[in-house]
Amino acid sequence: MESKNVIAAISLSAAVIILYSLFFAPPPKEINKDQIQKEKFTESSDTPSIEKNDNFKKVSREDALKENDRVKFENDSIIGSISLKGATIDDLTFKEYNVDLGSKEKVTLLNPRNVENGYTVESGFVTNNKNIDLPNASTIWQIKGNKKLTNNNPIKLTWKNSQGIAFEKIISLDDQFLFNVKERAINSTNKAYNFYSYGQIIRNKIPEISGFYILHEGFLSVLDDQLIEEDYDDIQEKKFSQTAKEGFLGISDKFWITSIIPPRNKDFKTTFDYKNKFRANYISTKGVELGANSTIEENLQFIIAAKRVDAIDTYAENLNINKFDLAIDWGFMYFITKPLFYALDYFFKMFGNYGLAIIAVTICIRLAFFPLANFSFKSMGKMKLLAPEMARLKELHKDDKMKLQQAMMALYKKEKVNPMSGCLPILVQIPVFFALYKVLFVTIEMRHMPFYGWIHDLSDRDPTSLFNLFGLIPWDPPSFLIIGVWPILMGVSMWIQQKLNPAPPDPVQAKIFMFFPLFLTVILAPFPAGLVIYWTFNNIFTMLQQVIVQRKMTIKTT
Repeated sequence: MESKNVIAAISLSAAVIILYSLFFAPPPKEINKDQIQKEKFTESSDTPSIEKNDNFKKVSREDALKENDRVKFENDSIIGSISLKGATIDDLTFKEYNVDLGSKEKVTLLNPRNVENGYTVESGFVTNNKNIDLPNASTIWQIKGNKKLTNNNPIKLTWKNSQGIAFEKIISLDDQFLFNVKERAINSTNKAYNFYSYGQIIRNKIPEISGFYILHEGFLSVLDDQLIEEDYDDIQEKKFSQTAKEGFLGISDKFWITSIIPPRNKDFKTTFDYKNKFRANYISTKGVELGANSTIEENLQFIIAAKRVDAIDTYAENLNINKFDLAIDWGFMYFITKPLFYALDYFFKMFGNYGLAIIAVTICIRLAFFPLANFSFKSMGKMKLLAPEMARLKELHKDDKMKLQQAMMALYKKEKVNPMSGCLPILVQIPVFFALYKVLFVTIEMRHMPFYGWIHDLSDRDPTSLFNLFGLIPWDPPSFLIIGVWPILMGVSMWIQQKLNPAPPDPVQAKIFMFFPLFLTVILAPFPAGLVIYWTFNNIFTMLQQVIVQRKMTIKTT
């Protein structure tokens, strides 16, 4: 029966892992595709197009930035420039984040369109009237007033066609990642026109992505309360289009997001497509009449951000962007993952170290489930003490399985033992384990955060290895041989904990479970160090509680 208990626990663990992999993904994409088919959207001539062939020469980023006049922008969080050719935001660098741990190079997200990894944001007006000249990607805008965009100084860009219609862009910047854009069209003629506002994000190629099933990287939107996530590969095969009254759209990386919030309370169509480049686009579905000698104005926003939880949540609340917090991929266990991050962040602000915060959260979890664990440990302790009696019953009824089963059930009832109670701590631990894994993997707050000693990044694996004697031998082992100090400590703690539990009566099973700590040590070696630290200390606190409980136990058997 003890072996059945262990087997049941492992089976439950496997079931949770399978369910996790199945449900960590967003709602099935088949639903979205059905919607696309029902609406039967076709690309309108109103939609700003992407050239089917690149006729421009690919150049270096430095050369591309020199090709056109630019308006620089800067605040506490970002620095970059806007090209006056096309009034395109195509140069943006995060001031607070380095490319690699120990590197001084800052993370650059946006690049000019004629750079290999071009990534740009633009907006404006379109019309069905083919006789009207409108600003496009080749238009040279003029700047009036402030020559640099900061959080205190907006800029104004202007352009006028030969038909008497002037266009203005008034762009302002907050102190973090938000661009507010006012698009104006000023008609000085006696004719009326119908204009549609648009905004689009264009990316030349698929970036380097993590490739993990627990994280979405690609097209992202929330349209009328529906979360939509589309992979690059899917969009290469089939365009996505859908209308909505509210929401946002964009392209999401692991730690960064480029997003557009269309004008409020106005219907718009969102399109994700690929025509030699990837594009996330919106266009208003109802035109705005630009009457004779009149002016129209549309307001939209770009959030080009590092996915800091406080910044994303603030924008979601202050700008009333429905579900914008889902720009961070919290997963289907949102209700556990996000509160867990808040708990970690609380203790980080208290201790100044996310490793200590993980330990503090581990203690809180142990305290929260203290009564449940106590019940389980008491039952497991009784099972261990009952082992001699159970062995006697097996010998006594070795030829009659029915009587053996009846005798063991009578023993369990007499001693008030539940052989399945050992599963409870495992069931509690697994959701927390996966939630912490998710937090460590997707939150930028954990990126490049050190613990103590050799752990310089809690979101990355322990860099030491048993196979070069933890750095004493001048040799860099291959990735599969990097088994660090913390995974080994975790394995040792698990082995000691295993000794406190009843051993399976079957010798074969006992040998299998003996190697289980070694197996998990190898499996968890590539996992984030913060996760392994959590598991190690969880094992330690579990053992302390288990030892205390079992020492207080007395049991009489006949």
